[in-house]
Amino acid sequence: MNIVFAASECVPYSKTGGLADVVGALPKALAELGHNVSVYLPKYRQTKLTDAKVLLRSVTIPFDDQYRFCSVLDGGKQSGVQFYFIDYPPFFDRDALYGTSAGDYPDNAERFALYSRAVLEASKILGPPDIFHCHDWQSALVPVLLRTSYLDDPIFRNTATVFTIHNIGYQGLFPPDTLPLLMLPWDLFTMDKMEFWGKVNFLKGALAFSDYITTVSRKYSQEIQTPEYGFGLEGVLRGRANTVSGILNGVDYNEWSPEKDKFITRPYSPENLAGKKECKRDLLKQFGIENANVDLPVIGIVSRFATQKGFDLIAEIADDLAGLPIVVTILGSGDKEYEDLFRNLNRQSPDKFALKVAYDNALAHRIEAGADMFLMPSRYEPCGLNQIYSLKYGTVPVVRATGGLDDTIEHWDPATGKGTGFKFTLYSGSSLLSTIHEALEAFKDQSSWKKLMINGMSKDFSWAASAKEYVKIYERLRPSRPASAA
Repeated sequence: MNIVFAASECVPYSKTGGLADVVGALPKALAELGHNVSVYLPKYRQTKLTDAKVLLRSVTIPFDDQYRFCSVLDGGKQSGVQFYFIDYPPFFDRDALYGTSAGDYPDNAERFALYSRAVLEASKILGPPDIFHCHDWQSALVPVLLRTSYLDDPIFRNTATVFTIHNIGYQGLFPPDTLPLLMLPWDLFTMDKMEFWGKVNFLKGALAFSDYITTVSRKYSQEIQTPEYGFGLEGVLRGRANTVSGILNGVDYNEWSPEKDKFITRPYSPENLAGKKECKRDLLKQFGIENANVDLPVIGIVSRFATQKGFDLIAEIADDLAGLPIVVTILGSGDKEYEDLFRNLNRQSPDKFALKVAYDNALAHRIEAGADMFLMPSRYEPCGLNQIYSLKYGTVPVVRATGGLDDTIEHWDPATGKGTGFKFTLYSGSSLLSTIHEALEAFKDQSSWKKLMINGMSKDFSWAASAKEYVKIYERLRPSRPASAA
């Protein structure tokens, strides 16, 4: 099959979160299965391309106020996947992908509408796909446009759309006058299409017009059909329940494995765990903790600092954590409230709360390798990748039982020797603290703890199985596709 991915970020070219990891890995897994896969991305200021040639010098994109003209660059093939880049410096040559600390860029609707139309126009020339696989609100106009402005285009007559929700909390909400600006018909501004509490909702449009909807774990596909997790779109998803499914994200073990990790001080494996203690010493050294007792349990955190990630719970139990015999290594950035929380903890107890406010890929690898436990107390978590990385590194996850965290972690039972981590259900500081105490108690029995580590290290969450599940959906859409899913 000919499959085109449309997404706003992808490693190694651009990244703000897990979406980039998925778009960097899933196309490769599909290519390994014999499919022809292309990925279209915006060319941001951060995008590093070497000798990229211009394939399409001028693609015309209509707007209500004026035409805009972008180009399409050839990013070459990587691991069998062809990469194309939509180049329009006035929209994408900026300091960040989506906005600044002051908020989202005010013209994001225009930016990603141009991107979406450019993907369609370029595909007409460079090769129309059997499947457009679109990701999150930034590419949500691709299925909308296909079933409206491009409905009668014979080139796309046999093209189906799959739309993946990576985080339903981000929807692309804009004022009503966005529709005429983007040359979209007013009849989209209805409850069954793109209207959402008086605004235009890009994500809702994709849910209405895509042929199939996926999300990134089985549990999350169920959760987003409830008021607690649906962010107002649960009714839309329940109405399409027979075309909604969850496929767990995989991970790239070429990048995330202690046996071949280029960032860690010493490799190790389930058969020989000696290197893990060396990685622990190195981790503490990286954070400037020279005289720490390496027998103390080290808890790792690598995350965007946001309430979604459960940091309000950590704030709730911060004083209790300060009294425990642990070291917490923290890497990330985000909401000022939580950056300040961790800075204050670090200032008060620098040898107990070690902090780096940044994005640092090498240090993230060192935390996975050097920590004994990894903390993810998320309010909601569509899939989560760090808990899967942690399993491979023998770094025991402590998580809340939500979304992909619940799907991937089995609670440890010392009586049977089964399980891969620790998880709690009730979203409260006391539940989190109780689960940390349970993990610390288990850590005291190092023989049992080694069994727990090896259980996790033996799990396989590579992309091969997930890619095959996506292919089943693609194949299901090929024989007969409804004219409109709205």
